[in-house]
Amino acid sequence: MTRPLPTWIRLHLSSLRMLLLFTALTGLLYPLAVTGAAQALFGHEANGSRIERNGAVVGSSLLGQRFDLRGKSPHQPGERPRPDPRWFQPRPSAGGYDPLASGASNLGPRSGRLLAAIDRRRTDIARFNHVDPATVPADALTAGGSGLDPHISRAYARLQTARVARARGLSKTAVDALVNAHLQSRILGFLGEERVNVVELNAALSRMR
Repeated sequence: MTRPLPTWIRLHLSSLRMLLLFTALTGLLYPLAVTGAAQALFGHEANGSRIERNGAVVGSSLLGQRFDLRGKSPHQPGERPRPDPRWFQPRPSAGGYDPLASGASNLGPRSGRLLAAIDRRRTDIARFNHVDPATVPADALTAGGSGLDPHISRAYARLQTARVARARGLSKTAVDALVNAHLQSRILGFLGEERVNVVELNAALSRMR
């Protein structure tokens, strides 16, 4: 007759079996099932909502990015990057749209630094777009909480259409139509405001002739 194993050994063996079972279930089978469902049903979103141009990934519709002048006038040390007039510009970002530096400035509404930055942005944006400073919308002056917001307001997109059309030699009507085609309605019809994904808008703009 086989002697039963000591209680402490049986308890350890039971624990080991449960560990192996749940490791297989939650560490292998469940992730595979979720990944497979995500790829089958939401492949574009599961792969990062990537935007491609000529077979190359140029961005993600989930992450904002800068559209600055490149290769024409290299920035000097300490010089702020200059926006490219051929592109729609995003709202400000405390982290410069660096995904490794996501976050806000944490400056309060009475901060002198914040108020000075808003005044500077209003002047710069008005001069860049050749518009009255009073017409510059709020989202063009203030950064989002994440510093990675890809959306701008309808007002800010339309404020930029004349400048983009002029820089690209396009008609303002055609650029306005492009903005309207990329206008996203309020979430669930009542949350937030109408907005435009500036990364998707610029990707579509690059295909215009």
